[in-house]
Amino acid sequence: MEEIFKELVGWIALAVEAGAALVIAFGAVEALVSLLRTLAGPHERLRALKRIWVRFAVWLLFALEFELAADLLRTTIAPTWDDIGQLASIAGIRTVLNYFLEKDIETYQEEPPAEAAAPRPAG
Repeated sequence: MEEIFKELVGWIALAVEAGAALVIAFGAVEALVSLLRTLAGPHERLRALKRIWVRFAVWLLFALEFELAADLLRTTIAPTWDDIGQLASIAGIRTVLNYFLEKDIETYQEEPPAEAAAPRPAG
């Protein structure tokens, strides 16, 4: 019974990792398409590039959560102290990445639009 459980959890972890890869792939394709449209069009490029970056960062955050979930699943199967140490390191790195990506996203979203920030002429 324990072997069946280990096999099942291994397959679930693999499926979650595959989901993370698909999330990253989708986000990357979306970002590339948006980038090409921005470069080809008459848009205000800096603002458009920031929007593309934020959107891609959200996809990466989502994928990092999937990867962390897969790591947690893998360590539920008879973990050794070495496995637990590796999970702690990986979880720590991913948590720091998540934190800074979220801070960058919040910072961008708090910036006022250029036309709202610019003073209006009197008249």
